[in-house]
Amino acid sequence: MQGTNQDQLAEQVAQNLTLDPQDWTQMRQLGHQMIDDVMDYLENIGKQPVWKPIPSEVKNFLAADIPQEPQDIDSIYQEFKQYIFPYTKGNIHPRFFAWVQGTGTPLGVLADLLAATMNPNVTIGEHASLYVDQQVVNWCKQMLNYPDEASGILLSGGSMANITALTVARNHQASVRQEGLFNIGSQMTLYCSAETHSCIQKAVEILGLGAEAVRKISVNAQYEINTVELIECIEADLAAGHRPFCVVGTAGTVNTGAIDPLEELWQICQRYQLWFHVDGAYGALAKLDPEYALSLTAIEKADSVAFDLHKWLYIPYEVGCTLIKNAEAHRNAFAITPNYLLQEKRGLAGGLESINNYGFELSRGFKALKIWMSLKEHGLAKYAAMIRQNNLQAAYLGQMVENTPELELLAPVSLSIVCYRYIHPDLTESELNSLNREILIQLQERGIASPSSTLLQGRYAIRVCIVNQRTKKADLELLVQATLQIGAEQVALFLAPKTLSVT
Repeated sequence: MQGTNQDQLAEQVAQNLTLDPQDWTQMRQLGHQMIDDVMDYLENIGKQPVWKPIPSEVKNFLAADIPQEPQDIDSIYQEFKQYIFPYTKGNIHPRFFAWVQGTGTPLGVLADLLAATMNPNVTIGEHASLYVDQQVVNWCKQMLNYPDEASGILLSGGSMANITALTVARNHQASVRQEGLFNIGSQMTLYCSAETHSCIQKAVEILGLGAEAVRKISVNAQYEINTVELIECIEADLAAGHRPFCVVGTAGTVNTGAIDPLEELWQICQRYQLWFHVDGAYGALAKLDPEYALSLTAIEKADSVAFDLHKWLYIPYEVGCTLIKNAEAHRNAFAITPNYLLQEKRGLAGGLESINNYGFELSRGFKALKIWMSLKEHGLAKYAAMIRQNNLQAAYLGQMVENTPELELLAPVSLSIVCYRYIHPDLTESELNSLNREILIQLQERGIASPSSTLLQGRYAIRVCIVNQRTKKADLELLVQATLQIGAEQVALFLAPKTLSVT
């Protein structure tokens, strides 16, 4: 520091500031209280409303300016309990069925505490966390019967897992890393179904290929990709001088749980020498369910697969995984070694190769620990049984819908997704859409259950996705009962003006 002599620096350094507590006993007592509160909360979560609106006073409190002075840790925790903890999204509740969001487990919570305590950067250095990370990636390969020599990396979730895989696909199919997109001479094109997750288009845009490079192929009545149209589109692009490079097959669409014909897609990729990527963010781990194992076997042939462990492995957020069959192509897409990241044979910079050589991130937490501890706690067979249970629960809900005259199934039940609506012969399609939107919102606002919604051929669907380790048969029956009750109440309101106008 210019203008500061050694004595002044010594005096400033001698202040010995720290963020550790002055009173470790108080911190320990608060930690014990937190653990007790958390375990009480998890044990009794099913007795709570699934969701409740956030009052305006809470939002105002959470809009306050940054604190300048210290605050007592006990009062901080009380503010958390008052203003934050009661207003969760609800995805750990047994009747949370929205989007595709998992529940976590109590040991997973504690594993995150341990990981945060260690606080390692799990990309570089010789420390145990990297070996746990490597072991978990190997376990991920074993779960999907992927080759031992394949590579893989843990990431925040499906979006990052997909863009990582597509980066490898793009760089392997063209010399983009060195020459850039402007020098490859033709438009690279990617193929997926119209039901593919939006993160695929985002990835292609981020990779510099542009949204127009994404060819969205129509789907059949089961919401699976139309392979005849796919081949026609590839042929047309080749004739136009474009450069097809990748086909994305979906193992469980977010809308309906549909599984693309993966074996057929792999064969098409073989014919045209294209990279075959599987977006299995939701459904890849359903390969552990014998009912779906055959339709998902072709994942083993894919050049890459992306999937989430915070969905159907019930791991606390956030963790996903990408597996790449060609480990050399994976490394070539990302590896770079600046002077400050030189690796040694011994010491702290020794040990395993930097994970940064297989992805973009150089800073990442110890996300592998919660997977490692969870798989040891339950074993893979228990997870396979849980996934099977969720799929059977969806089948049961689908049967209840089909056996209830006031309800209609809007798509075939696939994996653990059920799309249905309340119907009434005196209401138009537009009125039915409004009716079901109101049913959905009231299910949420009353704290009964939290499905989400989607539009299927213009029809508003109440969409139930079960990737929930706490859901029981009674929760599904309560959902149907509440749908019928709210539906009947709303139909009466819809028909009342019509009755009055007739009289």
